[in-house]
Amino acid sequence: MDKKSSKRAPYTGLTPDCVLDALDSVGLRGDGRMLGLNSYENRVYQIWREDEPAVVVAKFYRPERWSEAQIAEEHGFVQELAERELPVVAPLAPGGKTLHSFGGYRFAVYPKRGGRAPELEDRETLEWMGRFIGRIHAVGALAPFGARPTLDPESFGTEPRDYLLAHGFIPTDLAAAWTSVVAQALEGVRRCYERAGVVKHLRLHGDCHAGNVLWTEGAESHGPHFVDFDDARMGPAVQDLWMLLSGERAAMVRQFADLLAGYEDFHEFDPRELHLVEALRTLRLIHYSAWIARRWDDPAFPAAFPWFNTQRYWQDRILELREQIALMDEPPLWSN
Repeated sequence: MDKKSSKRAPYTGLTPDCVLDALDSVGLRGDGRMLGLNSYENRVYQIWREDEPAVVVAKFYRPERWSEAQIAEEHGFVQELAERELPVVAPLAPGGKTLHSFGGYRFAVYPKRGGRAPELEDRETLEWMGRFIGRIHAVGALAPFGARPTLDPESFGTEPRDYLLAHGFIPTDLAAAWTSVVAQALEGVRRCYERAGVVKHLRLHGDCHAGNVLWTEGAESHGPHFVDFDDARMGPAVQDLWMLLSGERAAMVRQFADLLAGYEDFHEFDPRELHLVEALRTLRLIHYSAWIARRWDDPAFPAAFPWFNTQRYWQDRILELREQIALMDEPPLWSN
């Protein structure tokens, strides 16, 4: 497969036989049964085995996204957390390594962990979640990443905007309105960062929404465990908290108070970071559109996101960003 066609369809060569042969190459022979799991950025499969562990999860990294050094930092961070008995799913190390290569793909293998989505409307659950995120951040603050990126307005705002414009994704008749509203939004982000001042950056989960937290109830394991550190990066602590908030302002104030009640048992939270909540939400919205656009040549993306790049899609993004511009000028969550 040439490099151009590989970029357009990066997983063309990842057939079921290739997946099973990859596992076999590290001594984890499957019994032939496998199930594709819901993942678009990478390809993830649940694989059954005749030996122990009876079920494993194999994650095949998207080519050219992360360097080996960056993946090694992700694995090292998760292993560091697991060694301190935090509820995370760390990669297995067959042959003493966590990152493997086969057929032109890099992959890692994880133990299978089940669970349900956490009930975030429950105050006790939020406090419980806050305690574990506080523990993750206490470890994350011990040392920085060296190879993985930092979440900032440039990488999540300016650069994605420029990509979308340079590659012609914005409809011609909406380009002026979209460009203007993004410029206003990024100016709002800048003001939020100015109000927050200099805040500490630490190693984060990076994508800590409810879908990346599994809740278990049992004698051996009870409570949340955190999965998928693929987006781990440096950034402000509030990045791992704000995505757990929802609803009207009063509800989010209460939810954040519940999270902090547990969080600050293990790690101090700088309240100035609350100025960044709506700024980070705004950056995520811009970044998300560019993320889909960058993957549009992958056949899985048009199938999964058929509404992307329609006239209605970009009209809705313009309205969404206008709402964010107003929200970024409101007082932070602790003020009523």
